Amino acid sequence: VCSVAVSKDGELIALKEIAEENYSHAENITLFIEDVLKQAKISIKEINAVSVSSGPGSYTGLRIGVSTAKGLCYPLNIPLISVDSLLALNEIALLKHTNINLCPLIDARRMEVFNAIYNELGEQIKAISADIIEETTYSAFEPFVYFGDGADKLQAIWNGRNCSIDSSILSSAKGQVSIAYKKFLAQDFENVAYFEPFYLKDFVAGKKVNV
Repeated sequence: VCSVAVSKDGELIALKEIAEENYSHAENITLFIEDVLKQAKISIKEINAVSVSSGPGSYTGLRIGVSTAKGLCYPLNIPLISVDSLLALNEIALLKHTNINLCPLIDARRMEVFNAIYNELGEQIKAISADIIEETTYSAFEPFVYFGDGADKLQAIWNGRNCSIDSSILSSAKGQVSIAYKKFLAQDFENVAYFEPFYLKDFVAGKKVNV
């Protein structure tokens, strides 16, 4: 998902995003920024801060997002705010699901996912980790709803368990809005020069195959 939003006083006022197989963040992100500013009818100079996903997630996506955010913060001399990717995903789910544990999942390739688990109050009850998924993984936290781009591949092996999937919930900049606003009010900012994403896993380049 490549997603850009504009918010004011903790409320979403413009959003543009795309979810597709072909990786298009580098091509789309600056265009999306222009579009949401037009939607919001504000200029780039009126922005007071930039919020960005801090990870975990795709190495390339995080790198592009953070580089773009820094590229805005430097010339505008505005603060950088980081928001945990799983926490932001969970914020979206909290608006839809109540009185149940929530299990956001970000795809980490093959049968591995980035995960944390939260209770119905939004409190983290399992720490962030990269996990290889098996039939009984996270059974101690049932019942729960699981979601995110790492969820669909688990539906078959988790069939019959006391958990349910919500395929409609994917990572989105709208999940950062309330978290970023609270951080802005608390002046909880990152060092623009030295901030790095939380990759959780080391980057492994694929081997080039000669055909």
